[in-house]
Amino acid sequence: MGAGSSSLSQLSSNVYLKRFVGSDVITANDPFWNQLLSFTFSIPNSSSDYRLLEESILPLFRELLENHESSGNIAALIHVFLTRATELKASAHCDNNVFTWQAFNALFIVRCVCKLLFQHLSEEEVINVMQTSPTTGEEEGSVMDENLVEDLVTSLVEVVVDVPLVDLTYALHQEATTTLLVLTSSLMFTSGDTSVHNILKMLMTGRASIHACLFVKTLLKRFMAQDRPPGKNESGSIILGLASGLWNVLTLGLAGNGEEPSTQGGVVESPLANQSVLLLLVLANHYTAHRTTSNPYRQALLHAQNFHDPAESTPTQAVATFKLEFATLYQSLYTHLRDDQTTLLLYLLLHKNDDFRTYVLSRTDMESLVLPILRTLYHAPDSTSHHIYMSLIILLILSEDDSFNKTIHDIPLKNITWYTERFINDISLGGLLILVVIRTITYNMTKMRDKYLHTNCLAALANMSSQFRTLHPYVCQRLVSLFETLSKRHSRLCESLKATEDLLDESENDMPDALSDVSVLEEVLRMVLEILNSVLTHQLSHNHNLVYTLLYKRHLFRPFTVHPSFQDVTQNIDVVLSYLMGRLETTKRDPGVHDVQEVIQQGVLHLPKDRLKKFPELKFKYVEENEPEEFFIPYVWTLVYQKSGLYWNPKCICMFDPSQPDV
Repeated sequence: MGAGSSSLSQLSSNVYLKRFVGSDVITANDPFWNQLLSFTFSIPNSSSDYRLLEESILPLFRELLENHESSGNIAALIHVFLTRATELKASAHCDNNVFTWQAFNALFIVRCVCKLLFQHLSEEEVINVMQTSPTTGEEEGSVMDENLVEDLVTSLVEVVVDVPLVDLTYALHQEATTTLLVLTSSLMFTSGDTSVHNILKMLMTGRASIHACLFVKTLLKRFMAQDRPPGKNESGSIILGLASGLWNVLTLGLAGNGEEPSTQGGVVESPLANQSVLLLLVLANHYTAHRTTSNPYRQALLHAQNFHDPAESTPTQAVATFKLEFATLYQSLYTHLRDDQTTLLLYLLLHKNDDFRTYVLSRTDMESLVLPILRTLYHAPDSTSHHIYMSLIILLILSEDDSFNKTIHDIPLKNITWYTERFINDISLGGLLILVVIRTITYNMTKMRDKYLHTNCLAALANMSSQFRTLHPYVCQRLVSLFETLSKRHSRLCESLKATEDLLDESENDMPDALSDVSVLEEVLRMVLEILNSVLTHQLSHNHNLVYTLLYKRHLFRPFTVHPSFQDVTQNIDVVLSYLMGRLETTKRDPGVHDVQEVIQQGVLHLPKDRLKKFPELKFKYVEENEPEEFFIPYVWTLVYQKSGLYWNPKCICMFDPSQPDV
């Protein structure tokens, strides 16, 4: 690096870098920095590229770490960036290309150094290294610039909120956001107490926190805008008079000769939007219930309001908030729900932001949001278990609303090409939702065997069951087939348990696992029966296809009518089926399909309602675990590990196991 173009092979011998990592003291106002920072370098844009870069600079890093106490050059470089940062806003307005270029280069080096520091040292040690400056005068030794790291953190936040986002500053904005991710990443490399994280606390309570509301709004707007890196042909005038490689630097090496940035799934990728949502999730999921430290970023996110909402909310407590276009946010969310991080952001907003949840439930295009979620669940083998789990929780939250449960059966769908098990035309959104959730239950039984996933699936179906209407015949078949599969498994398990008991003496009869399996299975069976009972109780006249399927499979339910654990919830099913069978017996000896359907249509209208036992309406509400951070913090950092495009040395990760399939 230095005044010219650099490549990986040249880094270890670069004279400017050698001086930077050496023992010589370089003051913040030394002309050397202008020379060091006038480099052109194709910035990596993938994890593999970053790995090559990191391996290339490791010898330089070790030398820098060895000499930092005597040189203080890390602190000096941070001071150089801070000086540039104070003028960045004016620079963007006057198109000072070289100045922005050098500020970006300084921050890029700071970020590379900090990332390696965090992978090898504790957070406290990293802060000490970053703040170490040589003593002035003739005395040897070093002193601590105690506010330098907080100055850096505050400056990065101010760059994001104050510097206008234009083609010239796109790379700088991305670098500032990425550097904040790196500066808060110490938890990934910590296996012990994670309650103390100094840099995160600086963000929560320090000078940067006064920008929390605007910072969260800016990160959300970056996600909503999905701005692409600028292309060379779009702003050719910017590079006039600069080194030939400058444009690659300012666009993170993503711009080519008029070529479009890479795309995935037909949606243009935005590196800045990606880093913004990851940083937002990091900030929103720490200090969620801390006794002494509040989280202004989480509060701002969870109290964001719709720009077009005419009603002025009156909060019960003073909470800094902001307004933005919920319509654009909604569109950006459903467009990118294939990504774990977007699904997690949607979960946060739906679960914790009352205004946003109300807005979503008022939409008339609910299929735009629900279909991508169903597609994720349908392709469960291609998704992480966390992504599946969060998608189901979103459906559960939506199903808590009666209007949602009713509306989804009024939205017709055609040509759902990704549902390949069977061609289905003219199915409702509600019918497809039931199909996919049932399929998820089946997948979980064979692959994941997660009790909580079962619970959430069934809770969502239970919430919706009182509004099931005009279900497609195939949906009815799959619903009853689920009960059949569960009942057969229950029968086999009970027989196996009894056979084992007969072989063992009473003193040896210790089978807690088998008994537990039976107990769990009976809970699931009961839930399915309660769902069927709810449909018959509340929507009998609107579900002829389901009644037809139940009649056809009525033999499945007979054993449960005498089982003490299921007698109550099978009573209404038995009443309906017995009543209709009685009417069928008075018709033709061998009634055909049309005859049965006609009997059902008339029978459900004449069945005395007082013969059906009244049950409370099934209502389940999603509640987070008592210690949600134990789940969400590792999950968020797993996403940073996977999705940030950076290389994180897996050997240094302590928070989670990078070799696990979900990581």
